Amino acid sequence: MVVMKKAILSLAAIFAVALTVVACATSRAGYETAPYRVVRSEGAFEIRDYPELKIATTTRAGDDASFMKLFRYIDGGNVEKQKIAMTTPVFMVQGKMAFVVPEAHKAAPPAPASPAVAIDTLSARRVAVYRFSGTRTKDSEPQALVQLKAWLQENKLTEAGAAFSAYYDPPWTPGIMRRNEVLIPIQL
Repeated sequence: MVVMKKAILSLAAIFAVALTVVACATSRAGYETAPYRVVRSEGAFEIRDYPELKIATTTRAGDDASFMKLFRYIDGGNVEKQKIAMTTPVFMVQGKMAFVVPEAHKAAPPAPASPAVAIDTLSARRVAVYRFSGTRTKDSEPQALVQLKAWLQENKLTEAGAAFSAYYDPPWTPGIMRRNEVLIPIQL
């Protein structure tokens, strides 16, 4: 009887872990993702073309505080008090955190109610991308950027703007399952 209880508890624990893994792995599945076209793919590296994107931005004053400012905007903290769907990725660009405005609101995004949030445009561009997993640390993004710059040099590609980053997953996603990227605009 004791062996049977241990077996049942073990199976229940395995099922719970598997369910958690599946839930975390699909946590971004229901979100609209910024559109892009892959021009070239080589392992963790890609060259992509992005169309012009509308973004809601705020200055980076601690990622949690910045995220909450943008979250309040999409949660009805705008002049029209309209809820806006969450999208992926969250961009970190030019000292700002940015949410991509969903396609349904791209033509006329609701004006932010807070002066800490602005609507901006990320121009169409071709970018080189390096994808990596893990939890964000002070070293992870710079190390990924070193990898991307080495790949650019190896492939004789020329930078055409400042590097930026993209994060696709909520903070409760286990590090190994997170999708993170560094991107550098390149010349066509």
